[in-house]
Amino acid sequence: MLDTLDAAAVRRWCASGLAALRRHQGEIDDLNVYPVPDGDTGTNLVLTLTSAQQALSRGLGTLPEDGATAHGHALRLMARGALLGARGNSGVILSQLLRGLADALGVVPTVAGRALAGALRDATTAAYAAVARPVEGTVLSVVAAAATAAEQADSDDLRTVVRAAAEEAARALARTPEQLPALARAGVVDAGGRGLCLLLDALVEVVTGESPPRPTPVTRTVRPPLTAVRETGSTEYAYEVQFLLDAPHDAVTRMRAELATLGDSLVVVGDGGSPAESGTWNVHVHVNDVGAAVEAGVAAGRPYRISVTRFADQGAPAARPDPAADGRAAVVVAAGVGIAELFGGEGATVVPGNPSTGELLDAIRATAAARVVVLPNDPNTQAVANAAAREAHRLGVQVSVVPTRSPVQALAALAVRDPQRRFADDVIAMAEAAGACRYAEVCHASREALTVAGPCRPGDVLALVEGEVHLIGSDLVDTCAAVVDRMLGGGGELVTLLTGADAPVGLAEAVREHVSRRWPFVEVQAYPGGQPHYPLLVGVE
Repeated sequence: MLDTLDAAAVRRWCASGLAALRRHQGEIDDLNVYPVPDGDTGTNLVLTLTSAQQALSRGLGTLPEDGATAHGHALRLMARGALLGARGNSGVILSQLLRGLADALGVVPTVAGRALAGALRDATTAAYAAVARPVEGTVLSVVAAAATAAEQADSDDLRTVVRAAAEEAARALARTPEQLPALARAGVVDAGGRGLCLLLDALVEVVTGESPPRPTPVTRTVRPPLTAVRETGSTEYAYEVQFLLDAPHDAVTRMRAELATLGDSLVVVGDGGSPAESGTWNVHVHVNDVGAAVEAGVAAGRPYRISVTRFADQGAPAARPDPAADGRAAVVVAAGVGIAELFGGEGATVVPGNPSTGELLDAIRATAAARVVVLPNDPNTQAVANAAAREAHRLGVQVSVVPTRSPVQALAALAVRDPQRRFADDVIAMAEAAGACRYAEVCHASREALTVAGPCRPGDVLALVEGEVHLIGSDLVDTCAAVVDRMLGGGGELVTLLTGADAPVGLAEAVREHVSRRWPFVEVQAYPGGQPHYPLLVGVE
C-alpha cells in the first residue's frame, strides 16, 4: 500500500492501466453503437496509452526539467507520449486528462490525497477544454464525477481518495445512458467512460494492492447508431471571423464562452500554457455580429491579423494551386490506395488512416511549409488533427484544420485552393467547399441494430448520409443507386463515386448508368478508392 504517488507508482499505473485496456479492448470497441464495422474506442485508447508507456520507457534516464519532481517528470513523459500517440476523440481526451494531472502534480513535493483530488479537478477542466461542444453522458461526465468524489472525500489519505474517485466513476458510468438517449436506446454505457474506469481501477490496485470488483457492463444485441454531431456549422450565420490573439489562458476561456453565445463553428487553439501564462491563439467563428466577435477578442488580449469574410461574397474558384508556390502545403488522411493516389495527384501529403498525433505532426513538418492545411476526413481523426495543429504551432508552423468527414469532402476542398488568396481566406474557401459537399457511405451491417431507418441484420446493406442510416437494403447496387437518388433529390450538379477495396466489379459503372438515366444533367466522376469497410463513398456537390 502507498501513502504517496511516486515515479515508480506512476510507471506501474501506466503498465497496469494499459494491461487492463488490452484485456477489455474488444469489449470497449463493442460499446460503440454504430452497426458498421468500425467501432474502435478501445483500440484507440490502447494505442494512445501504448505511446504513453513507450515515452515513459524512453525517458527513464532523463532528468526532470523546470523544477519538476520525479513523479511529475514521469507524468509529463506519460502525458507527452499520450498526446503524440493519441488516436480518435477518446485518445485526445485521455491525453488531456494526463496533461491536467501532470501540470497539477509536476511540482507538488508529495502526492497525498488532497493533492490528487485537486489534480483530478484540473484534469477534468483540461478534458472539457479539449472538446468544442462537451456532451454529458460521455467520458467527461465520468471524470467530473470522479473529481467531485475525490474532493468530497476531503482526506490526505491517498487510498481513501483513489477509492472514492474510482467508485464514483463506476456509478457515473452506469448513469451515462440516462444522460445520452442514444446510449439508453442501445442499452450500453459510454465506451470512453468505460476505459477511464479501468484506468482508475488500475490506480486503485497500484495504491492499495487490491483489485476492486466491478461488474462488466452489459450490452444488448440490438442497438441503434450513435449519430455524431455535425461540426461544419449551420447556414444561420453570415460571416467568418478569424484572428490571432495574444492573451492569457484565463482570458481566452472567458472569450471562448462569449463567442459561443454569438455563433457556431467556434475553434480556439493555442499553445496550452498554464492559466498564469500568456500564449498565442488562433480564433475563428461563424457569426452575424462581427463587431461583437472582435470586441470579445479585444477584451481578452491583443487580436491581430483579423479576417472577416461574408460567405455570400465567395466567388468561383480560380485555377488549381502549386502547393509549394508560397510556402503552403496540405496534409490529408486517406484510408485506401486509390484515395491516396487522388490526393497525391492534388499535391497533398498523404497520411494513412487512423493516424496518431505524432504521425500527423511528422507529416506536417515533412512538408517544410510555413502554412499547412490538414484534412482529417473522419470525425475521430479531427480531434487528433487539432492536437497535431497545436503541437505544430509551438514549432512556428501555422496549421488550420478543415473539418472534413469524408474523402469526397476533401476532394472538394482541394479543388478550390488558390495561391493568390491569403492563407486564411483560402482555408475558409476550402471549408466552405467541403461543407457544401454532402456525403454518403454504403456498407454491410456487422451486427443487428435498430437504426433510424428501421432494424437491420448482419449482412444488410446500409446507406449512411452524413453519418446517419437512411436506407437499409439487400442488394448493394440497388441501395447505392437509391441513396444517390435521395441525395440528388435535394439538388446537385456533380456526383463523385469512390469504390472500396471489396466493391464488386462494375459497381461504379452501374451507378453511373443509373444517374445518367434518372438525372441526365448531372455529371458523374468515379474513381477506385480502395477504402476498407465501405464498398462505395458518394459525394454530391
